Amino acid sequence: MLANNEPLRAAVTAPHYLAAEAGAGVLEEGGNAIEAMVAAAATIAVVYPHMNGLGGDSFWLLREPGKAPLGVEACGTAAARATPAWYREQGLDEIPHRGPVAANTVAGTVAGWRKALALSEAEWGGRLPLGRLLAPAIVHARDGFAMTRSQAEATRDKHSELAPQPGFDAHFLPGGALPVPGEGFRQPALADTLERLARAGLQDFYTGELGRALGEGLAAAGSPLQPEDLAAYAARQVAPLEMNHSLGTLWNMPPPTQGLASLIILGVFDRLQRRHPVAAESPEWVHAMVESIKQAFLVRNRVVTDPDHLPEDPQQWLRPEALDALADAVDRERALPWPQPAHLGDTVWLGAIDAEGRCVSFIQSLFHEFGSGVVVPETGVTWQNRGCSFSLDPGALNALHPGRRPFHTLNPAMACLEDGRTLVYGTMGGEGQPQTQAAVFARAAVFNQSPGEAVAAPRWLLGKTWGAGTDTLKLEADFPPALVETLRGQGHDLEVVPACNSAMGHAGLLVRDDAGNILAASDPRSDGGVAGV
Repeated sequence: MLANNEPLRAAVTAPHYLAAEAGAGVLEEGGNAIEAMVAAAATIAVVYPHMNGLGGDSFWLLREPGKAPLGVEACGTAAARATPAWYREQGLDEIPHRGPVAANTVAGTVAGWRKALALSEAEWGGRLPLGRLLAPAIVHARDGFAMTRSQAEATRDKHSELAPQPGFDAHFLPGGALPVPGEGFRQPALADTLERLARAGLQDFYTGELGRALGEGLAAAGSPLQPEDLAAYAARQVAPLEMNHSLGTLWNMPPPTQGLASLIILGVFDRLQRRHPVAAESPEWVHAMVESIKQAFLVRNRVVTDPDHLPEDPQQWLRPEALDALADAVDRERALPWPQPAHLGDTVWLGAIDAEGRCVSFIQSLFHEFGSGVVVPETGVTWQNRGCSFSLDPGALNALHPGRRPFHTLNPAMACLEDGRTLVYGTMGGEGQPQTQAAVFARAAVFNQSPGEAVAAPRWLLGKTWGAGTDTLKLEADFPPALVETLRGQGHDLEVVPACNSAMGHAGLLVRDDAGNILAASDPRSDGGVAGV
């Protein structure tokens, strides 16, 4: 199911239907939105392993009605040995995207699950045992599931760079042949790891026997990570960024995520729309959105880095006067010359709202497809390559240094509108995440489209992401030709790509009204679904 047509009282949306079903099962048993999300997150780590996994990072936005939202930052830090000098010793002048030397940051996602569950128990009365939450993931890892076309294609397309990586073929090509969509895929080692976590607790991933096995396995493969790096790590609670919009209040995650950019886009477009209203799906709308995106990315590229090393306060860019100035810089008739540097990546976004109206917007990722490609022996855990976004130039904004957090494309979003609606939304898609978020929010909140319409409608992407090698403005083919020609005449360097294109992200949206009714959608570009009670 891509969208529910009848209102639900509690729901989960995810880019794989098995993850949505796992979360909905928890809601049906009376679990809260955090508990449902842990079940969904563990499941999607199993059934969508090219996009995310236990060896990656995650971020959470949590909100209880009538209270300020909370953020959980589960972003792994750079290893103690990960220094520019260490890379020079390896004969490298930049950090590769693949291999053990790309696996240079701790995986934060499991610590994020642990932190969120602690908040669930303390704040939301969560009581379901961890074993119950991990049970669906364990079953799918042990017994197998039908491989998605997305996973099979990613394995085939990236195999030449993944095959040399330690453990990859043994785990993802157990029979030695490239996978076929629909065939059964089992991960017994990952099932063992999940069962161990269910017994020993999630902290075992960092300070227990599992943590030592992960650290030693990575070090033996050639990663700068050591068991001590995992043992020293903890996820942390953070205050989300907040922006006042003419329709209500919007939240997103602070640095090191690009949540700031997502909010700026909507803040700038809000001002443009109030000055000169445009119609949904018009060329004027797409132009205004794309130019808002450019202004947001210019700010992002000078501000967003490890939160302990920020050059300036990101919240200041969300003040009315700052957003006014950025809106003033937009030319309503002409496109600003582009490109700017891009950040690539692959991710999953999931959302949940429980029967009490408590909301979770959640995202976890390995960065590129299959991350570093390194699968730690006998654990089934694929390690991320998020740290390849670090620079070896000590003067760079995101310079590599032990203990630093890398720049993150990840940014889960949430909004409470003055008309009583609560929106939980997000997407995967690297550089495209803020762009797709802006399109989904505007269509649903500003133009009052249904969740299904807002998520399925044609989208655009400015810049490089998901293997797209050009910095053009890419438009899906189901935009009208006249719109394309109008934008081209305004100076946009654009190209038309196939409709329903995965490069545009796998988005999701839940909308709860003030009576407690929930409508939700997952993206037809994904293998997702909506499930609820």
